[in-house]
Amino acid sequence: MFKVSSFLNILKPDKFYFYILILLFLDILTKQFALSNLSHGVSKDFIPFVDLLLIYNSGIAFGFLDFGEKFFSNLLMFIGIAIVIYILVLLKEEKDYLKKMSLTFIAGGALGNIVDRLPDGYVTDFLHLKINNFSFFIFNFADASISLGALLIIYLEIFKKDHA
Repeated sequence: MFKVSSFLNILKPDKFYFYILILLFLDILTKQFALSNLSHGVSKDFIPFVDLLLIYNSGIAFGFLDFGEKFFSNLLMFIGIAIVIYILVLLKEEKDYLKKMSLTFIAGGALGNIVDRLPDGYVTDFLHLKINNFSFFIFNFADASISLGALLIIYLEIFKKDHA
């Protein structure tokens, strides 16, 4: 259950909140780099399996639920804000270091996409994962942070249940 006192306690300084700000800054920086150096829809070789391809996404991570509708994009943003607030409460209450790190990655990535979505309802994606001619998805640093945090939580819950 949500406690007001728990929410107010998130305002206390903690290194994990600093890490969230670092992830947010890195996401903003990489998206600005993509916007400044890439042309929309034009693919550039980057590293094996990943090209640079600038697109705009109104859906959630990896282009899922991208209907191109402003209402749906705004709804996703408000849901994202609620999730980040909840994650910050969980982060404050969590004792396990690795679980705190996973929540940090998720919160930092979510905030990156929320900040990017605010002006126009779209998120900037530019990392195109593909093998040979098969395209998997296009994502950004924030999506990668969210995915890394989620994978870490899943790993800890399945294989390290007694970790804490």
